[in-house]
Amino acid sequence: MEPVNFEAANVVFGANQPEYKPLPAEYRGGKSGEILTCWELSPDELKRVQETGKIWLGVLTFGQPLQPVFVAVDKPEPYDAEE
Repeated sequence: MEPVNFEAANVVFGANQPEYKPLPAEYRGGKSGEILTCWELSPDELKRVQETGKIWLGVLTFGQPLQPVFVAVDKPEPYDAEE
């Protein structure tokens, strides 16, 4: 999977860190501090998802508590835009 730049992206994580791939994101803020990223599957990955119906999510916590995460197939509305 490759991170995808998208119209609402307003920050790039890891932009000046060669050990990481730059990650365009939309920082939505609010009480939750919501950050949204977009990923594109290769044809082989898409085929594998069609075969298994599964996607794996890995999160590097560096020993800190795991934050809530979610995966979606369509761009979600902001979680707490009203706050």
